[in-house]
Amino acid sequence: MADSKEGRGDVRIYSSIDDLTTELAEYISDLSEKSVKERGYFSIALSGRSVVNFIRKLTGTPYMITVDWSKWHVFFADERAVAKSHPESNYRLAKDEFLSKVPIPSSHVCSINDNVEVGIAAQEYQFAIRQHVKSHRVAASVSTDCPRFDLILLELGPDGHVASLFPGHAALCLAHDWVTHIVDSPRPPPERITFTLPVINSACNVAIVAVGEDKADAVHFAVGPTAGGNVDWENYESADAGFLPARLVDPMDGTLVWFLDSCAASKLDAF
Repeated sequence: MADSKEGRGDVRIYSSIDDLTTELAEYISDLSEKSVKERGYFSIALSGRSVVNFIRKLTGTPYMITVDWSKWHVFFADERAVAKSHPESNYRLAKDEFLSKVPIPSSHVCSINDNVEVGIAAQEYQFAIRQHVKSHRVAASVSTDCPRFDLILLELGPDGHVASLFPGHAALCLAHDWVTHIVDSPRPPPERITFTLPVINSACNVAIVAVGEDKADAVHFAVGPTAGGNVDWENYESADAGFLPARLVDPMDGTLVWFLDSCAASKLDAF
């Protein structure tokens, strides 16, 4: 059972990770059913390595039967610039732990080219997404020149980063690109490809998952109605909580849902 708190978006707090993953699977299943009924497909973008672990329950009952997997189109909100077979690859983890266990057509998985340098890979991925928009496999936002994914699923980092958008990084200021690359990630590997904030904020639904006590400060400043208060900023790039990447996630015509365990939410009472 989830508790709720006031803050930015729908904040759901669970007493255990098992409860969180159970509700997350049901949430995604419901969005999938709704999207397929309304548009004939479900477009989802995955990010981060732990996210795949959080959605494993979708590979079991009843979802293997109740979800229309043939209508899913899967994208990656960020990726490390490594070979797809590399242990650090988000694609590899997603394939091993999720995609290989559900009947999503391989042609419906839009992965990032690992055979070119990172800047070209980002350009190619943006072009590939544009083609999906043109062919109506991803909706187009009526408010922005961006794709409108049915769901972008993100994980919150201890430093407040989401996707591969890190505190204080110039990529946070990009206003027109859909996909960009970075070569100086503060966490290895340094070269990465990521959705930009305009794309994230154009989604129908954005869900951010945070688990563990090491996320408590980031959750407090990302979710709370106002920035400020006392925090140990030793692990942050910027002392201005207003520029935490996660705090900049604010869907314009969509919904934002936080899936938090009690440890990650432990400092929310300090609003």
